Amino acid sequence: MVTGILEVELGIAGSNSLKDKRQVIKSLLAHIRNRFNVSAAETGRLNIWRRAGIGVACVSNDQKIANTVLNNVLEYIESDPRVSVDSVNMEFL
Repeated sequence: MVTGILEVELGIAGSNSLKDKRQVIKSLLAHIRNRFNVSAAETGRLNIWRRAGIGVACVSNDQKIANTVLNNVLEYIESDPRVSVDSVNMEFL
């Protein structure tokens, strides 16, 4: 069994309040969960308006599959015009 973990630090330029931020992050996480069948949550920078940390986890029997899924998630996040990706960390356990 392989567990893949993706940690992404995001910038949210259009956010002017925590409410704006939560709306963007909640929508993004829901789309990630539904589209890629992974676990995803906001994990960092919870009280900063224009910054967010999200974590995504994928469990598979093959590291190549987990790597492919997490890379697809990252591409999806990068394609969202509401956020900018500041840093990425991917691990496999």
